[in-house]
Amino acid sequence: MRKTVIRFYTIADFEEEERWLRTMHGSGWKLVKMTPPCVYRFESCEPEDVIYRLDYKNEKQTPDYLQMLADFGWEYFAECLGWLYFRKPADQAQAQEDGELFSDRESKLEFVSSIVKTRLLPLEILFLCCVIPNFLHFGLGDGSAFGKGLAIFFGVMFVLYSFLIVYCGIKLRKIRKKYEQ
Repeated sequence: MRKTVIRFYTIADFEEEERWLRTMHGSGWKLVKMTPPCVYRFESCEPEDVIYRLDYKNEKQTPDYLQMLADFGWEYFAECLGWLYFRKPADQAQAQEDGELFSDRESKLEFVSSIVKTRLLPLEILFLCCVIPNFLHFGLGDGSAFGKGLAIFFGVMFVLYSFLIVYCGIKLRKIRKKYEQ
């Protein structure tokens, strides 16, 4: 049996996504595929406590990297927009670090920095270069129906981008501080 779930996570919500996937697997639903932007495909399985971890790589994965994680018991099973999905049965994690992809502080900090550099900064640039100028241009426009429609569209984009940038920025900063300890 298969099941499709639509659920939205931001770039800063990867820990929540990992917990949700673990809960789903524990309820008898194993993730088999992710389709952008927020469609999860599951198939039924025996309920089992399985740890899910996400890694973010903005480049093609090398077989050596995937083999190294496989050697530590991690099953690579999906990729979506640069996010790599791994899982491992919880009973194979003898110590807390066995349940983590990144065992040292530096690797965790590099992971967060990679998300900021390749996802959050481009979002901010798009916001500054496209959304704000168009919002101002059409918001102060000629008053035509088309101009008003574009003003509303860019107004919604302005609010959405503002929220996402602030939300993700604050959350990634908190995660970074947690990893620095």
